Amino acid sequence: MIMMSRRGFGRGLALGATASFAALIPGAARALAPRRGGTLTMIIQPEPPVLVTLAHTAGPTTRVSPKVTEGLLTFDLDFRPKPQLATQWSVSPDGLRSRFALRENVRWHDGQPFTASDVAHSIALLKEHHPRGRSTFASVTEVLTPDPLTVEIVLSRPAPYLLAALTASESPIVPKHLYGSGDPLANPNGRAPIGTGPFVFKEWKQGSHILFERNPNYWDPGKPHLDRIIVRFIADASARAIALETGEALFAPDTPVPLGQLEALQANPNLILEKRGYDYQPIVYRLEFNLANRYFRDRKVRQAVAHAIDREAINRVVFYGFSTSAPASISPALREFYNPDIPRHDFDPKRAEALLDAAGLPRGADGTRFKLFHDYMPYSDTYQQLGAYTRQALAKVGVAVTLRSQDVPSWFKRTYTDRDFDFMSNAMSHSFDPTVGVQRLYWSKNFKPGVPFSNGSGYSNPDVDRLLEAAAVETDPAQRRDLFRQFQVLVATDLPDINLVTGANLTIANTRLVDHTTTIDGPSANFADVWINA
Repeated sequence: MIMMSRRGFGRGLALGATASFAALIPGAARALAPRRGGTLTMIIQPEPPVLVTLAHTAGPTTRVSPKVTEGLLTFDLDFRPKPQLATQWSVSPDGLRSRFALRENVRWHDGQPFTASDVAHSIALLKEHHPRGRSTFASVTEVLTPDPLTVEIVLSRPAPYLLAALTASESPIVPKHLYGSGDPLANPNGRAPIGTGPFVFKEWKQGSHILFERNPNYWDPGKPHLDRIIVRFIADASARAIALETGEALFAPDTPVPLGQLEALQANPNLILEKRGYDYQPIVYRLEFNLANRYFRDRKVRQAVAHAIDREAINRVVFYGFSTSAPASISPALREFYNPDIPRHDFDPKRAEALLDAAGLPRGADGTRFKLFHDYMPYSDTYQQLGAYTRQALAKVGVAVTLRSQDVPSWFKRTYTDRDFDFMSNAMSHSFDPTVGVQRLYWSKNFKPGVPFSNGSGYSNPDVDRLLEAAAVETDPAQRRDLFRQFQVLVATDLPDINLVTGANLTIANTRLVDHTTTIDGPSANFADVWINA
């Protein structure tokens, strides 16, 4: 077995993971010893659907789950792996076995001991039920537990991205004694979690807040520093900005305020705007077609919609200049894999009109060719604004769009379960590796009605499947890049969706809050090290 250096391994995973930032915690605060006590009030919007990321990749869930439910590893801002529930790890020379030594004397919050059987059971559940885990763990044939503190993951084929997927937000380790039977998606632990983490779940008052309190028996002595975390839900974006300005809330990730207010917040000496902590999950905003729709079955109609959309206008009008164009099916943030040389469908309304005419969809007497419903993801005002732009853009080429506003559970049910939609707008994390973050969106085997954030279009192309499956096990970096570049060309040709822009996510934090962004997944860390400088 080859022992992977915890300092060296991350360099191969970085994928361009360096990021700039607007401000840093003051140096004087960093020189002080961490202060014990205090309550961190943080804002998450919208309210998460569940509190454990076992079978859900909703952004709000990834922010709260790791506070209670941990993973095997974590990664610093340079993408170097660090211990969490695993203290040592090694990978065999052929890449088919990964061995982990687990942390001793760890207990679940209900007092039961944490063992290797919990890890093995969790990986089996993730492989079956997690939207990205279906591909991440596709090559796992068995998980051996030779003793209570040793786990060995056995693969049928190499998975060069596997270690990077073992964070708490991506691959949570849940208690086998609570998930031993029944439907894991309906397990009550998803709403009242028991974990090994630094904070213990106390209550979830829907529409108001979640309360986590300090775990007095945490495996890392002296931590966490905070007494409690209160996660608040504030529906109005301007009210979120006020809560941050007044110090009522100390922390809010995912650009939680109207983009037009960022300049004023940046001028507030009590606040910082932090860009770091988002490289683990780069976000791409997109339009996704339902390929069962009678209009969108025709590629010419999909191409027409693409030519009617102006990414520069989206950046200017919707994102206030805080986004960049992302036309390919892999984010430009993943520089190693991104292919800029794909078939382009750039803004060209005249071309859009010609394609619609060629598709046999002429304008009627009122100028309308046909009508559609557009279901935008109800996570923030940004999606509503993106929907409004889309409606306006398509109206100019004769397509009448009606926007449908709904709450988050209704949106999930309509789009991913009932599939009662024409096209939708959403934002997807492309994660740290395309096999983990992108494959799920285009792989025909991940078309699973009821599973959110998966292949929502119902897209199926055997050549795309072949390229994705080959890239997932290719260990030669150059060949793997080439497979993903070919994949992007095919998707851009078929156009099951339109990738628009990648947003510059920001965290807004009070300057009193120290060590809140020290990992590659920033807001999704467990916050054991966070403290408040009074």
